[in-house]
Amino acid sequence: MSVNQQAHTGPPYGQPQPGYQGYQQPAYGGQSLPGVPQAQYGAYNGPMPGYQQPVPPQGYFPSLGFPSKGSPVSLNSDTSSLAPNFIGSLRAPPTSGAPPPASGASHPSGHLAYSQFEHGDVQNGIPASAAPMQRPPASQPFLPGSAPTPVSQISTFQQYGPPPASVQQLRNHMAGMTIGSTAASAPPPAGLGYGVGPSSYPPTTGAPRPPAMPGPPLPGQTVAGPPSSQPNHVSSPPPPSTMAGLHPGPPMSGLQGPPPPTHPPQPGYQMQQNGSFGQMRGPQPNYGGAYPGAPNYGSPPGPPPPPKRLDPDSIPSPQLNELPPQQKPRHRIDPDAIPSPIQVIEDDRNNRGSEPFVTGVRGQVPPLVTTNFLVKDQGNASPRYIRCTSYNIPCTSDMAKQSQVPLAAVIKPLAALPPEETLPYLVDHGESGPVRCNRCKAYMCPFMQFIEGGRRFQCCFCSCVTEVPPHYFQHLDHTGKRVDFYDRPELSLGSYEFLATVDYCKNNKFPSPPAFIFMIDVSYNAVKSGLVRLICEELKSLLDYLPREGNMEESAIRVGFVTYNKVLHFYNVKSSLAQPQMMVVSDVADMFVPLLDGFLVNVNESRTVIASLLDQIPEMFADTRETETVFAPVIQAGLEALKAAECAGKLFIFHTSLPIAEAPGKLKNRDDRKLINTDKEKTLFQPQTSFYNNLAKDCVAQGCCVDLFLFPNQYLDVATLGVVPYQTGGSIYKYAYFQLETDQYRFLNDLRRDVQKEVGFDAVMRVRTSTGIRATDFFGAFYMSNTTDVEMAGLDCDKTITVEFKHDDKLSEDSGALLQCALLYTSCAGQRRLRIHNLSLNCCTQLADLYRNCETDTLINYLAKYAYRGVLSSPVKTVRDALINQCAQILACYRKNCASPSSAGQLILPECMKLLPVYLNCVLKSDVLQPGPEVTTDDRAYIRQLVTSMDVAETNVFFYPRLLPLTKADVDSDSLPAAIRNSEERLSKGDIYLLENGLNIFVWVGVNVQQGLIQNLFGVSSFSQISNALSTLPVLENPFSKKVRSIVDMLQGQRSRYMKLIIVKQEDKLEMLFKHFLVEDKSLSGGASYVDFLCHMHKEIRQLLS
Repeated sequence: MSVNQQAHTGPPYGQPQPGYQGYQQPAYGGQSLPGVPQAQYGAYNGPMPGYQQPVPPQGYFPSLGFPSKGSPVSLNSDTSSLAPNFIGSLRAPPTSGAPPPASGASHPSGHLAYSQFEHGDVQNGIPASAAPMQRPPASQPFLPGSAPTPVSQISTFQQYGPPPASVQQLRNHMAGMTIGSTAASAPPPAGLGYGVGPSSYPPTTGAPRPPAMPGPPLPGQTVAGPPSSQPNHVSSPPPPSTMAGLHPGPPMSGLQGPPPPTHPPQPGYQMQQNGSFGQMRGPQPNYGGAYPGAPNYGSPPGPPPPPKRLDPDSIPSPQLNELPPQQKPRHRIDPDAIPSPIQVIEDDRNNRGSEPFVTGVRGQVPPLVTTNFLVKDQGNASPRYIRCTSYNIPCTSDMAKQSQVPLAAVIKPLAALPPEETLPYLVDHGESGPVRCNRCKAYMCPFMQFIEGGRRFQCCFCSCVTEVPPHYFQHLDHTGKRVDFYDRPELSLGSYEFLATVDYCKNNKFPSPPAFIFMIDVSYNAVKSGLVRLICEELKSLLDYLPREGNMEESAIRVGFVTYNKVLHFYNVKSSLAQPQMMVVSDVADMFVPLLDGFLVNVNESRTVIASLLDQIPEMFADTRETETVFAPVIQAGLEALKAAECAGKLFIFHTSLPIAEAPGKLKNRDDRKLINTDKEKTLFQPQTSFYNNLAKDCVAQGCCVDLFLFPNQYLDVATLGVVPYQTGGSIYKYAYFQLETDQYRFLNDLRRDVQKEVGFDAVMRVRTSTGIRATDFFGAFYMSNTTDVEMAGLDCDKTITVEFKHDDKLSEDSGALLQCALLYTSCAGQRRLRIHNLSLNCCTQLADLYRNCETDTLINYLAKYAYRGVLSSPVKTVRDALINQCAQILACYRKNCASPSSAGQLILPECMKLLPVYLNCVLKSDVLQPGPEVTTDDRAYIRQLVTSMDVAETNVFFYPRLLPLTKADVDSDSLPAAIRNSEERLSKGDIYLLENGLNIFVWVGVNVQQGLIQNLFGVSSFSQISNALSTLPVLENPFSKKVRSIVDMLQGQRSRYMKLIIVKQEDKLEMLFKHFLVEDKSLSGGASYVDFLCHMHKEIRQLLS
């Protein structure tokens, strides 16, 4: 049998499984991968003649980074199928008489080949090493002059230690190779830095193009990359710095052992992929197209042997000194053999996207957030309102502790629904109000049990029996159901609203409609940048789009205007005035509102006065020289105005700089990067004064919500300024280095959506649970004055509250567990309402049932929020270690109690948690937990607050961005091109890709993209003419341009914020920023690659099990 031939395996990862029909099965043979362009690397000429291949020391695999005597281990994903669901192919042993193997080493027949794609009768996997893996010392510098350490060393999260002895030999070996047909023109292998200089400059926008990059290293040269990392939230592209020579960076991937020689092509057979250089990996789902020009060689394949299950630990391992020298340096896991987020998302879409999700059954796991599906409410709340980490919860606290799976629900009470779904019905019970349980005060819902012919009902939460009020009485049918069951939303639906009575209102009187107050910074920076004029122009038209109740002709919301620098200016815009009047309050230490009548007005009545004011503001302050600002008095002024008007409302504050003027809430610049990775790092996330916490408390009491738009050119302490928006349920938007031409479109889109979106005021939320569990912890943008009530001055349709539950008693499998979320709020028309969401979950006595009904996306949402709160009180390293430990315990518990017995060397993951390691690694590498040198303190505080109120769909794309090959898009259909995995080796130089993470959209253009495509998309004739400064794609009349723009618009429409468009040209300065989001690769700030992290998790799990 041929060496190049693939042995038949048990079902490879991605084959149909029980209960998972319709898996698309990628081919896993020695076929070439369709659609991966040849580009990246030229043909190899093989080793230099007469060159002696060095032999590494015995017992050492350079590509693993630690001594290993044992055989390699398989990496398995567990399912209930009989044949193991092996990740990775089984390799058949070579037979004699075969042509030389792909690695170029002519090893003796019968010996097992240990390179990545060779065919030893062994599964790819993580080595079962006898020696424990050592954590390298933290932040060991990577010395210039030493070769990069090999790729697959088990990664921890520090920088890597000094290279081992054999690496020097490897480097010498590399020096004797010609990579590509001519050494000089060889592009660097995937993952090598392109030689960008350090980037420690203050970013601004509109920068000129960076200078041309130095060429790739010649063979044998040390490759050094910049030690920089990039923020998750991108400020504008920084200008090029002077390139003072290359700085040594952390070790880069890409050098893995000597390259194979190219055999002369023989017609008819396809190239065996060899994973040591270049892009050929295994088949990647959704990667269509042909691989042009691959050399074909090898003998015809023989018949496949029968499938067999392998236990890697029982395979006799050849002694290292018997192996051909070429194979020892290479031994790694095939990235295509580990669980792929893209494949899981695709499978769920295919399996669950066509049928509506009917909520009538208890404990159903909904489709993934990435799947488009319709929801039919039949008694449980839609997953758009509530998603849980598990839909089958352990009956006892001991079981919950053993599994370590957190029990949490991510609740989005006012979520927007697609047009095809019905909004919650509004039920009016008149003056008596909603029917509730006498004891626990739960609201009437589908799970209440009517008894005694319908005269009483038993509460499903506390079992108390309550009389049915006479007006609510109805007879029961033969099944014990009320006859009017289907006529009453509260008896038949999971989500509905009650009209609240006066008892549910503050001071027992119905609320007034809310007010919006626009507060504009008119200091020098704001005026000079054109921001003040832009805001005033936009408000003229935007005020016609204030939110209103369903069929109302005009909005009930009143508006007011304030401008400020070191003092505050209030405006009287009463409709009877010919011109607006300005009143200045300079005593900022004791803030008061100088006018009552004429400050808050109806837009339609005062339209001409408002228009006149918005025209005059930019002129009035055009020549200002005032650079200092106040901040706390601005919020106090808005709060006092709402108090005086006796209404709730929202402040829209547009602010540019650190408030250093003498006033309450004055701040100092405390930005200190030296605190990173110290015990004091947590202070960077904490507010520098308690003043703003007290102010937030007053705002919540009044129902005054704050939305903050920031336009910083330097540090302005988001951690402190964000306290009031955060605790009042508001939002923060940040536009660093704001420039009119590139950022105005994004800012105006955010402002429009923020003003128009549905919002509830003066909100209080309580989550009730059935006996046995209770809500113990809450995450999100809100304030809590007691342990049960979540208070928000405002709650919009994008905000989520995450609730964690703990056991306080046993649960029973028969009755399951119930949650009821009740939100009391004032609508934008001033109506007091109660929105109710109910959800029933299953309970289990077997751990396997828990693991079968988990939702990884929700789990990651919870874990990220838990970690992001942890950094306020603990060192970041402690938080990271706790995350890794918890996930290792979750997976070890599964392995120990649920998986079928198999060798300890196999990593076995639960089917619905197989993406936990890749997603967790993305959270660990995020800018809050592992910042690179370019991430500012403000960026980290901003991201931390943003993620804390994200829903599951937003955290999913934020931590694992979506990467689409635009050149594969079908211009004639409405569909998106199939996504690909987030790794540099998936990119081809001849293609254009789009990457989105909910905050940014990158369009990456390869250097070899056809001229016609560049012309069609950018309207310029060559790669070098594409401008980095574009903030929108040019509107061109051709199918490709229309298709790409429609994709961008479609993605923008799915996100709650307008994403910043960034054009990235390959080998350009901005490419480092783009690579930061290729989350399956090693990050420049020291984060592990997906493969390395999986190995690390496996090691942690094995330690727990032993």
